[in-house]
Amino acid sequence: MPNVSVTEIKVGSKIIKDVITPLGGVLFSKGKIILPRDIEVLQAFLIGQVEIEGAQGEDTAPEGAKQAVKQQAVKTGSLINESVLAKSNSPIHDEYERMLALIKKCYRSAAAVALPIYELRSQLELLISHLKDYHVLKFAPRVLFEQDYNYHNAVLSALTSYRIAQWCGYPQKDWMQAAFAGLLHDIGNVKVDEALLQKPEPLKGSEVEEVRRHTTYGYQLLRNVTAINEGVRLAALQHHEKIDGTGYPLKLDGTQIHFYAKIVAVADIFHAMTLQKAYRKAQSPYLVLEQILTESFGKLDPVIVQTFIQKTTDLYNGTRIRLSDGRHGEIIFTDRSNPTRPMVQVEGKIVNLVHERDLHIEEIIA
Repeated sequence: MPNVSVTEIKVGSKIIKDVITPLGGVLFSKGKIILPRDIEVLQAFLIGQVEIEGAQGEDTAPEGAKQAVKQQAVKTGSLINESVLAKSNSPIHDEYERMLALIKKCYRSAAAVALPIYELRSQLELLISHLKDYHVLKFAPRVLFEQDYNYHNAVLSALTSYRIAQWCGYPQKDWMQAAFAGLLHDIGNVKVDEALLQKPEPLKGSEVEEVRRHTTYGYQLLRNVTAINEGVRLAALQHHEKIDGTGYPLKLDGTQIHFYAKIVAVADIFHAMTLQKAYRKAQSPYLVLEQILTESFGKLDPVIVQTFIQKTTDLYNGTRIRLSDGRHGEIIFTDRSNPTRPMVQVEGKIVNLVHERDLHIEEIIA
């Protein structure tokens, strides 16, 4: 059975051999029927050829399979969100996936060769050019492999850090550098044992210390990189420092922490908790915002936190949501003093989430 160029694959073709990413993960499994957006996904992951059924990739799939657009498991721990694939027409998803593929490549080689910083900047600029289509609470990657968590966290933190820098009124010259800080804040993880980063059980004392060294490793890797400023390097070093001096690695207080690091700390926590990991499900973005608000008392910069929450929850009335009990509804009013707990209309009734504390918004649908 021949390999067929991705540019020549027909929708409805059937894959007869697992499609492997450059990092060795399974992108699509044997038996997968190609849907329209799958071709873009293959291109985004730099896949050149795929082995499909038929000499020239004839259309051998049943009609029902061609029309199937659903969330499906590709492999244990790997999901293709085909509902997102079907509705995401914005180029931001294409640029996101190119950024993801590039940051993967950079992480793999960071310990051995210099970062291709100008290539990273070029792709980051292309991604940010579509920032109007990025909403922190709504955006979801079309393709999400749990083992790729660190890469998704990097790209999402870059986008969110850029947004926060804008929202907080920092000079425009800092916006792209803040995005770089988000993109590269965890680069030091390349020198940490991957088994520790993926370990589902609580880490032991020595293991905790090793994982925490990613901050100093990151600063060392970025120390001689050109085209980024010292704030980006300090963000890699300081993004786990806390305002009250209880963070690591240096136990700095709020006056000693670079503002890029304060921005990245908020973005990193948000995406770390809302992204799915191999050993933990993704959490509701609204519950995460509430936890971040709690962290702002002595841990995170309170101005950055308040700005972040106010801006991300500034949704128009009529925004469709899903509640934690599974019911669907619409936001009809947001009280700025309780931005994570708006009033929602559900099945013709008004639910005030300020009073219904056992409920929360699980997902924004549209």
